[in-house]
Amino acid sequence: MATTELLVRNVRVVRPEDADGAPELLDIAVNDGTITRVAPGLDPADAATVVDGRGLLAFPGVVDAHQHWGIYNELGTDTRTESRASAQGGVTTALTYMRTGQYYLNRGGSYREFFPEVLAAAAGKSYVDYAFHLAPMMAQHIDEIPYLVEEHGVTSFKIFMFYGSHGLHGRSSSQSDFLMIPPDERYDLAHFEFVMRGIQRAREELTDYAPHLSLSLHCETAEIMTAYTKLVEQDPSVSGLRAYSRSRPPHSEGLAVTIASYLAHETGLPNINLLHLSSEKALDAALRMAKTFPQVDFRREVTVGHLLADVDTASGIGGKVNPPLREREDVEALWGHVLAGEVDWVVSDHACCRDELKFGADRDDVFLAKSGFGGAEYLLPGLVGEGVKRGLSLQHIARLTSWNPARRYGLLRKGTIAEGYDADFALVDPDVSWTVRAADSESTQEYTPFEGFPMTAKVTDTFVRGHHVYADGEVTGGPVGQYLKRGR
Repeated sequence: MATTELLVRNVRVVRPEDADGAPELLDIAVNDGTITRVAPGLDPADAATVVDGRGLLAFPGVVDAHQHWGIYNELGTDTRTESRASAQGGVTTALTYMRTGQYYLNRGGSYREFFPEVLAAAAGKSYVDYAFHLAPMMAQHIDEIPYLVEEHGVTSFKIFMFYGSHGLHGRSSSQSDFLMIPPDERYDLAHFEFVMRGIQRAREELTDYAPHLSLSLHCETAEIMTAYTKLVEQDPSVSGLRAYSRSRPPHSEGLAVTIASYLAHETGLPNINLLHLSSEKALDAALRMAKTFPQVDFRREVTVGHLLADVDTASGIGGKVNPPLREREDVEALWGHVLAGEVDWVVSDHACCRDELKFGADRDDVFLAKSGFGGAEYLLPGLVGEGVKRGLSLQHIARLTSWNPARRYGLLRKGTIAEGYDADFALVDPDVSWTVRAADSESTQEYTPFEGFPMTAKVTDTFVRGHHVYADGEVTGGPVGQYLKRGR
């Protein structure tokens, strides 16, 4: 009788803990969804299922720490289709943002009532493991933080700084209508401070969870954006993605980073994640704040979209996103920070928005379009292909895509290919040329800003806890993903 359920042979195992260099040719043995051995020359006769890895790279499954399931489509539908797209990109764990208010479930109220509905809508539909970050939108949500941590294993929370007086897609809107908060409350700097104090209280009370309790911030400044949007709309010489970038200028990011950092200092909250930094000014501000407040453990996030596309190369205004795609100079600056080890993880910020919802009556008016697009299916191949050309080591890529976010967000069985860890890994062919076509994606999004982009690496197979969910370029089997309680 076979004592090994799955044996993946002849793969060059990329591990974040290894020194940079050529990865070793090894075999991976799996039982009950857990890696039991990683060694050369394991006996295939002892395995019930044997997969020949053909000398491909085996990366730890991507922990995509920034997705948005259910923002534009029904949550259950998005969970099924966008998790399939995630598997195409080597993603084995998706952390998706969720809040009350317009979009998502389109309702307000307490998280005690809201979050069980979220869990029920997603249950049994995902092809990859998943968890949720939650955004405390009103005072009641702050009081519910300890309950969310202990009952549901939610250890990460979010603030959307630009919601203070700006709409999701670029125009001002009514706070109480959009966010569905009580009329006597404001989603503003004072609320942000109280969210930080609430998370810090939870860290002090729930000491077992404290290392993994963190706050993430979307750093843009509403007042700057509102003023610059008016200026840009009055300038007929600029349009499209360049106009949108100028309406949300990089210094708006830098200012918001600075404010958020000082509030973290003031409230004593040490675990701060600065999300999808898109520009040199944003990264510069983040690095300055890290030096100014060394007691705060800042983590800096960049998206694969901001690393691959700019306002000229993206395929049309389908590339509208918050914060915007930037000029080529900012793209090159981001790569410089990645190579210098000043970025902690890379994500997709995957937010599927179908064509019928994405574009306004005038398809060329960027200010009528919705914000956000999918991209998880290009995360690992895009980073491997472009990163290796720029001198990024394979091990560094594994840290950026898996180990670092897993550690930060309390996913203690994820992040590397080693004994005792979940059998999450992706096989990557680093020597193949192909072209991005939206029609080839498992996502329900009919377009992509990466349309026509040349790629030089491709995910061929993805394993989630030993389940072969993506094989030879095809999603296989049924949804095996599990909701992950985190932090303990």
